[in-house]
Amino acid sequence: MTQLPDEHFVDTAPYDPEEERSKPARPDLDAPNWLLIWRKFRRHKLGLISALFLAVSYLMIPFAGFIAPYTANERNPDHIYAAPQMVRLFHEGKFIGPFVYPENAVRDLEQFRWRYPSDRENPAKLEFFCEGGTHYFLALFKTNRHLFCAPEGATVFLWGADRLGRDVFSRIFYGAQLSMTVGLIGITVSFILGISIGGIAGYFGGAIDWFVNRIIEILRSIPELPLWLALSAAVPSHWGPVAVFFIISIILGLLDWPGLARAVRSKFLSLREEEFVRAAEMMGAKPSRVIRKHLLPNFSSHLIASAMLSIPAMILGETALSFLGLGLRAPAVSWGVMLNDAQNLASIEIYPWTAIPMLPVIFVVLAFNFLGDALRDSLDPYSHD
Repeated sequence: MTQLPDEHFVDTAPYDPEEERSKPARPDLDAPNWLLIWRKFRRHKLGLISALFLAVSYLMIPFAGFIAPYTANERNPDHIYAAPQMVRLFHEGKFIGPFVYPENAVRDLEQFRWRYPSDRENPAKLEFFCEGGTHYFLALFKTNRHLFCAPEGATVFLWGADRLGRDVFSRIFYGAQLSMTVGLIGITVSFILGISIGGIAGYFGGAIDWFVNRIIEILRSIPELPLWLALSAAVPSHWGPVAVFFIISIILGLLDWPGLARAVRSKFLSLREEEFVRAAEMMGAKPSRVIRKHLLPNFSSHLIASAMLSIPAMILGETALSFLGLGLRAPAVSWGVMLNDAQNLASIEIYPWTAIPMLPVIFVVLAFNFLGDALRDSLDPYSHD
């Protein structure tokens, strides 16, 4: 027996505005767009944790000198390759507050390494809000105050010391100031070029589009790493660390824009035929206003996700160049410069804590990737999981 389709039901009752207003609102339809994005984003646990981790990391950058117990290049020649020290609270069963055991250097002539036995009889209590090496608080105010320090006659190397007796923990915090900001400067350069060039090519088309495409194809056909090396090697060796930092940031941005420009071009080619774009043009809107007010907002979700996924690539680029000795150079401190100092595999085998600077690189890159994936899904709140 063939089942007939259900008949459409039409309510014949008269329309009552008061009754309509009294009906409960549908949150998925009545909520603003940002709330829909947030509801979907908070279901991405990895993305949420990554966003919190990155927010805390970037907020700590201006306070790096205050948090670190030593300055970036402060040396302790009597504690070369000192092992990580543990901060303890109890001495011989009694609570005495945060302290470390003083260590003295001893040469191990059998294994050809330095050893640092602890003096377990004389605990050294940590000092807080103490005086130490001079640094810039919030990058503006010169001060010598630190969050914590070791008392005189003791050291506090939470993650050990390097081949010159410099504190690895302190240098990682100082290195974050360069390594984590190089991506922000680079992505700014990349977005300005990519959006401008890709938007012009996609909106106007024709000969401009053909010319831009040829430039993008040429740049993308060149192997990226050799091009990095060539451009970085062209930086004069006598330039200061700040100048080299900005040049490296600009180089990374210049090499990253073709991919974004191609994505912007393809999106604009499809959007420029839409009715709202034609209506804006008929009302006399200039091309710059059409691109800025009508085309880019429809592409913003992809741009935000692209930014989150491009920043870690630039952090890795700076780390790779500095590791190879072609990026930032001492006395500048970045994670790549620190890894450059730890190139000797024999030293890493004996003193494994010298490879600790690779851990923040891994964590930050993973956090940006998780955040980018979460944003890419959340910025389309009406899509299905």
